[in-house]
This record gives sequence, C-alpha cells and structure tokens, in this order.
Amino acid sequence: MQRDILLLTEMTDAAEQAHKLMDGIAVNQLETRPAATDALLRNFTVPGEAASQPSEEVRTQFPDITWQPQRPRNRIVHGYWPIDLAVLHTTATDQLPRLASSPRLALTTLDQGT
Repeated sequence: MQRDILLLTEMTDAAEQAHKLMDGIAVNQLETRPAATDALLRNFTVPGEAASQPSEEVRTQFPDITWQPQRPRNRIVHGYWPIDLAVLHTTATDQLPRLASSPRLALTTLDQGT
C-alpha cells in the first residue's frame, strides 16, 4: 500500500507542478523558455509512468482516477511525433487540476486507512 501512496503522490504532485509552471506563461513563450518546456515535459511523463504501476486493488478501489495518462508520456518519451506545446499548455492549464483531484482524494482515503 505504501507504494500505491507514493505513486498517487507522484501523480498529483507532478500534475499540480505542471499547472503551476504554466501560471503566467503564454504558449508562445514556451519556445523561448527551454527550462520551462523541459520542466513541463517532465511533469507530463511522471504521472504517465506512475499511473501504470498502482496495484490492481487501488485501481479497483478508485475507478474515478484516470489511469490512462501513459499516452502523453509515451509520446513525449518515445518521440512518436513532434510534441504540440499548445496542447500541453492547454492541458496543464485547464485539465490537470481536475485530473489531479481524484488521486488527491484517494490519497486522503488511503492515509486515513494507514
């Protein structure tokens, strides 16, 4: 169970960090800020990797969690095609806070059970 808690923590922390990174940064600024782009890419790969590893028990207990963020991770890591920074920017800005809420709730539940 500790490993599941670690994985869920990594998922939520990276999603929240990606969201914070984009605060005040327009998509066209990413091309001139390689450090921000690199950090954003990393914070997309971490949840994708972590989401592929939780136990079946946790996956079953928390079906509301999006367990499929591996797709963006695979595109970034394996370079299947060029990365569309506008898509990552929009996702980080608009979607990641909502996607991080379910794992954060699961963490609260699991922490109460330990």
